[in-house]
Amino acid sequence: MPIETSMTAYISQHPGLKYVFFGGKGGVGKTVMAGVAALWFARQGRRTILASTNPVHSLSGLLDQDVFGKATPVTGVDHLWAYEIDTRDAIERSKAEIKEKIQWFLRFAEISAKADEFVESATMNPAFEESAMFENMIDLMFKDEYDVYVFDTAPTANARRLLGMSKVYSLWVNKMVKSREEAQSLREMLSFTKKKEEDPLMEYLLSFRGRMEHARQLLTDPDKTAFFFVTLPEALPIAVIRRFIAWFRDFGIPVGGVVVNMLIDQSQVSERSPDFVRNRLAMQQHYMQEIWDTFDGMVRALVPLYETEVRGTALLERTGEAVFAAGSA
Repeated sequence: MPIETSMTAYISQHPGLKYVFFGGKGGVGKTVMAGVAALWFARQGRRTILASTNPVHSLSGLLDQDVFGKATPVTGVDHLWAYEIDTRDAIERSKAEIKEKIQWFLRFAEISAKADEFVESATMNPAFEESAMFENMIDLMFKDEYDVYVFDTAPTANARRLLGMSKVYSLWVNKMVKSREEAQSLREMLSFTKKKEEDPLMEYLLSFRGRMEHARQLLTDPDKTAFFFVTLPEALPIAVIRRFIAWFRDFGIPVGGVVVNMLIDQSQVSERSPDFVRNRLAMQQHYMQEIWDTFDGMVRALVPLYETEVRGTALLERTGEAVFAAGSA
């Protein structure tokens, strides 16, 4: 079946595309596809950063150079930088910020407890690492130092929570602001002086609400943002993205389409090929029909299974020929 709108055509239809995310089930090739896209944008002369929000980073291995902890120029490629976000650093900075905010609250409420106890409780939540990573991601976006940001995300369930945080945070902050306003009003009513007290925590909440609204606007702008799902022609990866495409749309995050990876080249398979190869090809053909039916009009590229792992810019270029081809099946 023909691809209705290829990756190249999709990007041509969205000339302002700036924030590009790749996600999917673990092991489907998200990092490779993000690397291919980043390299392609850089080859168009656009300042591009390839960033990993996956706690288990793979970019250094993909590029054969250390890009951990800071934006690093990719060797031999103009206009391209890569960056594995240091989760530990993000967590420590978030802890310090939370401690400061809790100290504000305790002083305001005249509670003689130590902030460290509250910080430890707050940061034990399993979602804390994702919150810290989200803060790093939007910090990078807000600095606006690049023309294009390509993100290699964590497996889809984590990416779902990560990108949905702008909406969740906004709901939480609105409730906090309302509670804070009520507390401030009551405090002033009970006070002997009519002098309005400064409230650093309220100032922070209002600033944070503005920050989250800005993040939400960027992440839900169909002209600037697209989330691409990577799948294999297999049951489980297809089931995963079928479920999460609807969720991303509910959150308003524009879905750019689906990239199908690791397809066996049918022309290389004959009756003399081993049973294993012929059976795998038959299985893939079955699931490709499911992909065409399920993701009607959303398939952007078909990428072959190569004889070697994709590693280094030369092989990324080769893979890019498939991802950014006109495409048909």
